[in-house]
Amino acid sequence: MALEAVDYTSHTAKQDFVRSLRETGFGVLKNHPLQQGQVQGIYDQWRAFFGEDRKNEFTVPHNGTGGFYPQTMSETAKGNTIKDIKEFYHFYPGDVCPEDLRPNAQSYHNNAMALASELLQWIEDESPDDVLALYTQPLSGMIENSPKHLLRILHYPPLTGDEEPAAIRAAAHEDINLITILPAANEPGLQVLANDGSWLEVPCDFGNLIVNIGDMLQEASGGYFPSTTHRVVNPEGADKTVGRISIPLFCHPNPSVVLSDRYTADSYLQERLRELRGSTA
Repeated sequence: MALEAVDYTSHTAKQDFVRSLRETGFGVLKNHPLQQGQVQGIYDQWRAFFGEDRKNEFTVPHNGTGGFYPQTMSETAKGNTIKDIKEFYHFYPGDVCPEDLRPNAQSYHNNAMALASELLQWIEDESPDDVLALYTQPLSGMIENSPKHLLRILHYPPLTGDEEPAAIRAAAHEDINLITILPAANEPGLQVLANDGSWLEVPCDFGNLIVNIGDMLQEASGGYFPSTTHRVVNPEGADKTVGRISIPLFCHPNPSVVLSDRYTADSYLQERLRELRGSTA
């Protein structure tokens, strides 16, 4: 099985895209509305930012807010004991951000959220009746005006050879949110766990858009849409000298949204955050 890019402009795009999500937890789109020039501009701007000392002026005082997270504050994936090799910036509209970087980040955030709303409608349109009955409100309505959407600007620094032996850029994990929108970073490394236990390479051609299901959509759909394990492995050979920028947008429901009989969006998020904090102890 291989992940193939779906043409957003195709007359069967909706069906093909949702089928891929259903089978693998991931969908890849080409010819989508997000502009490559804007994405490249963010890559260039933030690659420069991560190379500057001023990033430390934006270090978050504690987890859960907007700002810069140095590698010492990097996450440890659930079930792991070694921190990922990355640093990142959490961008929330209206929260702290370097003023020269805000306009492009805000514009991209708005454009990506508009597409996310459309893709959630695709998912709802292609959900069978018994799954539709589980949704407590339209999927696109769950994210409308939510304060929890997170644009994470990730920097995977060049590898020096001094890393912990088992450390990789992002250990195997699942996302917490409804769906994640991720422009392809043009460097290989993102892999998704297949049903047979093998790892599939996610197409990384620049211009592709990668979308994956998070745990909250899995919960809301009664498991019909799987939140699939994925990871970012270290590059081989000369690529180790190349840093990698990645800008996932984690689309979260409003905190009060009822996901299932067991959880609201907020109670689910808090449970998962406690698990993540516990894994770093």
